[in-house]
Formats: sequence, structure tokens, C-alpha cells
Amino acid sequence: MNQDTIAAIATPSGEGGIAVIRVSGDEAVAVSDKIFAGKKKLAEVDTHTVNYGYIREPDTGVRTEEVLVTVMRAPRSFTKEDVVEISCHGGFVSVRKVLDLLLESGARLAEPGEFTKRAYLNGRIDLSQAEAVIDLIRAKSDRAFRIALKQSEGTLSKRIKELRHRLVELMAHIEVNIDYPEHDVEELTNLFIKDKCSAALADIEHLLQTAQQGKILREGLVTAIIGRPNVGKSSLMNTLAQEERAIVTEIAGTTRDVVEEYVHVNGIPLKLLDTAGIRETSDLVEQIGVEKSRQALSDADLILLVFNGAEPLQPDELSLIEQLRGRQVIAIINKQDLPQQIEIEFLRESFGSEHVVPMSILAQQGIADLEKAIAGLFFSGQVESSDLTYVSNARHIGLLKQARTALTEAHQAAESFVPIDMIQIDIRNAWEHLGEIIGDAVSESLIDQIFSQFCLGK
Repeated sequence: MNQDTIAAIATPSGEGGIAVIRVSGDEAVAVSDKIFAGKKKLAEVDTHTVNYGYIREPDTGVRTEEVLVTVMRAPRSFTKEDVVEISCHGGFVSVRKVLDLLLESGARLAEPGEFTKRAYLNGRIDLSQAEAVIDLIRAKSDRAFRIALKQSEGTLSKRIKELRHRLVELMAHIEVNIDYPEHDVEELTNLFIKDKCSAALADIEHLLQTAQQGKILREGLVTAIIGRPNVGKSSLMNTLAQEERAIVTEIAGTTRDVVEEYVHVNGIPLKLLDTAGIRETSDLVEQIGVEKSRQALSDADLILLVFNGAEPLQPDELSLIEQLRGRQVIAIINKQDLPQQIEIEFLRESFGSEHVVPMSILAQQGIADLEKAIAGLFFSGQVESSDLTYVSNARHIGLLKQARTALTEAHQAAESFVPIDMIQIDIRNAWEHLGEIIGDAVSESLIDQIFSQFCLGK
């Protein structure tokens, strides 16, 4: 199946200036030549050239589209196969016509992610680099994009390979000691094994410490804006989104449904959920909105709990504060431009002083303090880092944890003076788990599952 010549639309569907149809495989050039009319046949042009011409019906020779065709011959292509990319006008009819002609001429429609899968199978990239491609496509911030780009270039792969190399050296020393016990190679002792395991564990722990930050930068924080009606929730939403996304009036209960918007706060992607005010109400529609607010509250990674600083805390707010103890909450005391009546010390005791932010959304005051509080809550105040080797993929995190467990067991076994041939089993398990991250010894079903998440044409 991997010997087939495949084709797919590589750009999003819809109207646009241009669209790109990608073809890859041994017959990519020959298949494309059947429908291309230009100054030269594509088989005769130099690699990595762009060629002007027309797409024509192979049977009648009727021209159907004006195109630019890029030819990239193996192995200097994304898939390490012959690749042809046809740039045509970006419309539903023109793109579909070109693709249909390619399929009629001998190509088959590519499966989701099949181009990247071929790049992996042909040795151009490893599995972690391939997974970074989808992160590049789905990146929701500049920082997330840069992290994915670094991973696609192999920064994580390099760290994993270095770690596995050290474990291989340790296993080699153990093998020599087992085979030639009279030769105490580098005075191999249980202490030596413990030192090597400790060093490897420290590297794994460092990678795992980046997991929460990496996941946030990759997926964004689901952030619920919660509070009583008319405390400024929708105004906060509009301020952070820098546009009028939610209706703002003096009438309580204006928001009846959850309004969603993606924003970036201090480089951190937030999926904002502006919710209906939480209160007891006899209005059936508002009751539904309040129930949706409670669901958003349950699902949120971060809660922005908004209060009206010009009023004392209300009974339903006190109940909400008690309910949210232990959650990731930033309390926003809005309406600082008015005389204050709220019990601010109680809020500081409940959530911590650094998580209580006085604001006047109307006067645009306190926005920078809110951004600082969010960064401090999830990134210890530091989002920017020169080390962009963040681990954000759930599969990678799971395998790192398994490797950590195996090395911890090896370390404990060495402390208990377990025979070194038994200790080696745990070290090998750790080595194999790390290998699965970069694609060594992974099952075909797992590979299919990973690449099935990709879009068609990638």
C-alpha cells in the first residue's frame, strides 16, 4: 500500500487565492504528466522547479485550469518520495476537478496524515517529530507554534536519544560485568548503577516538569468567567477579547448562554467562557443558563471569579467561595472606581493575596495585574523560556512516567543489592519506553492511530 502514488488537497477547503494539491509516490511525476500541458513534460524538468502550464483532460486535451506545478524528486522531499504539488485557483470546482483528474490518471486518495506517515516510515523524521506536525497546525499562540516547531526540528528527539544512549552504555557495562565478573569494569558497583539511574531520573523529571506548561501552551486553558449577574463578567470578556463578543447592559441576567472566545493573555492561550450569572431565579431560560454556568465551572482549568467591589459579599457568593476552595481561582474585584464595600481581606484569606486582583474594567485598570496573576498561577510567573523542549503530548507524558517508574525500581533494587542481571531488566524497560516516544519498536496499530488524527493532505 505504501508503494501507491497518493494525492490529496493540502489546503483548507473553501474559496481562496490558490489551492494546493499534493501528489507523492514513485509515479507522482508520471501521473501528473498525464494531465499537465506545459513548455516541457514534468519528467524532463529539473527537481525543485516551479513550472507554468495548464491542466487538461487526458482524453480530449481540453484545458480546464491554469496552474503552477512544483516538482521535488526523491529523496529531497517531505516524504522522501517523488512529490508534485499543483497550485491552482482556490475554488471548490477547480480544486475538485484537478484532484479528480489525478485520481482518474492512477493516483489514489491519500488517507488522513498519510504524507507525514510516509515521511516517518521513510526515515525522514521520527515519531515525535511527526506528532509535532499536528501541533504546528493546531497551535493557538506564537509560543505554542515555536515549541512545536522546535520539536519538529528534533529537540525532544535529541534529548530522548541522549538519554537512551546513556542507558545503553549502562546496560553494556552490566553485561560485561555479568559475562566477565573477574573484570570489575570501571569498578561497576551498585553505587555506580544508582548514580547512573539517578542522573537519568533527574532528566526525566525535568521533562515531566514541563508537561503542565506544555499542555497549556498546546491546548490552552479552559477559563470560566463566573460571578453573580451584573458584576462585569461580559465586560471582562470583551476587554480580554478586545472586541464586543458579549452583550453588556445594566439589566441583570443579560447573558443566558455560554459565550466562547479564544484569547491570548501574556502569551498563554485561554478559551474564555462567559457564563450566565449564578443566582436563584424563577426565569426558566435563565435557569438553563445558570445550569450551563455550573457545568462550565466544573470543566474549567482556571476560574475568573468576578465580584462587585462596591457591594458586600452576598450569601450565594459566600457559598461559591466555599465550593471553589482548592480550585485554580483568581478573584477579580471589579468596579474599583466606586466606593468599596467588599470584604477584601476575607477574599485574600480564601484565595491568597496574589490571586486577588482589584480592577476597574470600565476604566481599563488592572488588566496587567490580571495577566501577571494568571502567569504566576500556572508558570511561576515565567512563560518565556530559552529551553523550548516542552513535553505536551499525552502519549509522551505517559511513556516518560513509565520510564521513570522502571528506573525508580532499578534504583531501589540496587539499594537492596538485588543481582545486577535482575536490575538490568528494569533499565531495559525504561530504555524501551523512551524508544516508543521517538518511534522505536512501536506497533503498526499505534502508528495508524496517531496519523489518523491528521488532516487530509498532511
